[in-house]
Amino acid sequence: MAETLIPPQPNKIGLSDLEAAKRLSEYGPNEIEGQSVHSWQILFRQFNTPFIWLLLSAAILSFVMGQITDGAMVLVFIFINALLGFTQEYHSQKSLELLKKYVVAEARVRRGNVEKLIPTRLLVPGDVVIVEAGDIIPADMAFFEATSLLANESILTGESAPVEKIASVVVRTSRDLSLPEKNQQGFSGTTVVSGKGVGIVVATGQATTLGDIARLTIKTRHVSAFEKNISKFSKFILRMILIVLVLLFGINLIIKSGHANIFELALFSIALAVSVVPEALPVVTTIALSKGSAKLAKHHVVVKRLSAVEDLGSIEILCTDKTGTLTENKLTVAAVNAADAAQCLFLGALATPFLGQRTREPNNAFDIALFEKLSAAEQKQFTNYSKIAEIPFDPERRRNSVLIERSNGTGHGTATPSALPLSKGEKIDALNRTLIVRGAPEVLFELCALPKSDRAKLEKWMAAEGALGRRVIALGTKPFSGGNNYEPADEHGLAWQGIMSFVDPIKSTARQALDKARQLGLRIKILTGDSKEVAAAVGAAVGLVTTDADVTVGDEVMKITDLASQVALVEKASVFARLSPTQKYRIIELLQTKYEVGFLGEGINDAPALKMADVGIVVKDASDIARDAADIVLLKKSLNVIVDGIHDGREIFANTVKYIKATLISNFGNFFAIAVASLLLDYLPMLPVQILLLNLLSDFPMVAIATDNVDADELRRPRAYNVKEIVLIALAFGVVSTVFDFIFFAVFRPLGAATLQTNWFIGSVLTELVLIFSIRTNRFFLLGKRPGLILALLSVAAFGAAMALPFMPFTRQLFSFIRPDPGQLALLLGIVALYFVMNEALKMLYYRRTKTLNA
Repeated sequence: MAETLIPPQPNKIGLSDLEAAKRLSEYGPNEIEGQSVHSWQILFRQFNTPFIWLLLSAAILSFVMGQITDGAMVLVFIFINALLGFTQEYHSQKSLELLKKYVVAEARVRRGNVEKLIPTRLLVPGDVVIVEAGDIIPADMAFFEATSLLANESILTGESAPVEKIASVVVRTSRDLSLPEKNQQGFSGTTVVSGKGVGIVVATGQATTLGDIARLTIKTRHVSAFEKNISKFSKFILRMILIVLVLLFGINLIIKSGHANIFELALFSIALAVSVVPEALPVVTTIALSKGSAKLAKHHVVVKRLSAVEDLGSIEILCTDKTGTLTENKLTVAAVNAADAAQCLFLGALATPFLGQRTREPNNAFDIALFEKLSAAEQKQFTNYSKIAEIPFDPERRRNSVLIERSNGTGHGTATPSALPLSKGEKIDALNRTLIVRGAPEVLFELCALPKSDRAKLEKWMAAEGALGRRVIALGTKPFSGGNNYEPADEHGLAWQGIMSFVDPIKSTARQALDKARQLGLRIKILTGDSKEVAAAVGAAVGLVTTDADVTVGDEVMKITDLASQVALVEKASVFARLSPTQKYRIIELLQTKYEVGFLGEGINDAPALKMADVGIVVKDASDIARDAADIVLLKKSLNVIVDGIHDGREIFANTVKYIKATLISNFGNFFAIAVASLLLDYLPMLPVQILLLNLLSDFPMVAIATDNVDADELRRPRAYNVKEIVLIALAFGVVSTVFDFIFFAVFRPLGAATLQTNWFIGSVLTELVLIFSIRTNRFFLLGKRPGLILALLSVAAFGAAMALPFMPFTRQLFSFIRPDPGQLALLLGIVALYFVMNEALKMLYYRRTKTLNA
């Protein structure tokens, strides 16, 4: 938070109304503000770019020349781009409104030593604010009075355990607070769980911690991998079309200057140039993404941004909190160090505020763990006990205590007030009225007056449990006969009962999920607000931590000033502990300098990191702002589900690349051949209407690639669109396609223009079909995974249509075909078969050489 001019010694009587008004003018209202932008303005921005204007020009030109299909496909692509951009920016504005929900309407302040309720927006730095259990803290404040004060800061830290707050006589306003200093401060938007606190406001509005999160969330403009890669390909294709269009038209004019039909030549040039565009790409990706989304839905995953399904496949690093993903998010009793473990557990479970309130269940994680550890018979015994009095947990006392009474066994009345002493080996049912104290071991050591030798043994045991990331609670008791109330002084002279450790257990599926992630070449990193010891223990338990260098804390990352050193640290470490929202954001940002990063979060504190990540993932019960910033929502928090989604995303990516390779190879081949032939012939080697029909017939099986099966080898590591590699493959295989087009040209040219056009059309359709079945796998085609059923059926349909159209009178006349004779068809099929063999040979040579170079 920002520095404010507040005296180090707080003014406990509060500001005067005049001073408060002056500060309100200086610092502004206590509101999270943002620039108001209308939906139509956001939508207009999506079209107001040079690239979009170029695409619109291409679409208009296509419509003018009568190429309705190509013009429509360009418009579809523009619409998809605009929709993606609009969705991202609209969500940023919506995030602002959601953040405002966490600022309460009124606050209780002390002004001129008079307590009053004022609208929260009128709070200013220096105001004295009083908060109690159930209140939302209205601004960042430093407590100078704190009585049993606990705050739930899960919206900022992601950790559900309440944080104890203690009083401080010195007000600190720096954003770089140490952990003890953070325990002296309350943060805007967090909730008071218990107790009461009085503090001085140190930051309001945009200067608060919540304001920092709002600023990060709103300013973050996430560009998905899908958007970036589509943009790369589109720009490349667009540049190529414009260059080729000008060159082809100009060269034809020069060579055929005396007898060129300008309009026909222009129409042919545009049809040929636009034919290079993989116009079915939006359809292919939409089908593939929809299929992936439906598959994920069966696993309780809701996809908010459709392209995120493919982006999942590109993730190289997945950053996640440990709680609920790797662990059960539920404390359990791990171990008990006591002379009588059963008695220690039972007494520990009795020392709970809910005892005797039959309508309530335990709501404290430790209470729940202790109660569930008891047998059914022991749980039933709880009806024999009632709470007489209690002193709640106090962060300064670091303990709570409960005075309990056992009934006389009949369920009516109680036994005599005098309690029997509880000694080693004595049964629990001998209790009558007993004081139970539960808290930090160091405190109980003193209250029980344990000998140093016993303390040393227990401290050694505690250290071992701490190394495993476990939390510990000690227990002491004493018989009580002092009436229905007691004082803290009565808690001395306790009998030591034992010490218990608690752990959030590792999920049984965690290791399996991590093994599956490793098989996919996916790295997992833990980002948590929890302590370094607990985070390290979880990391070690699941195999992420093997050395001390694998674990670091947020402050260690932020104190490094050199960018390269920062990147090296976040790249090496697997577990990051004690992270603030800004630190999470920064770690994601640093990792993205080298990797595609996914992030799983759920709290308000995670919203900036969720928007920064290439894929943001949340659980269904995440905060509204987190859900809004995310791309994917898990209805069930499971790392297995995410890893399976990444697997599906890689299938979609593989099929999309298959389509791009196949269509560019065939389009380049036809383009080169027809362009060169047009320079050598007095007539067009293929009529514009035939070129468009060729594209239409080949697009049906091309689109079906989206549903194809994928070889296991393609899924073993993250992959990214490599424009250079794809263009290289398209050019190399396109040359082979061009060579065979010239073979068609050499064989059928002597038979006349119509014969060449008809047989070249049939041959082009068939070569594109066999190309699909060659390029769909990197292996020999018979060793690859079986083709998808839809792909096979549509390929057969396209084959049948190409062969039948020249024989049907209506289509023969419509598309200017002639009826081929059996000899021509046999020769044509032989050339197509040879083309398939050559493609397979070149493919095996290319991938074998690539594998050798990468070894």
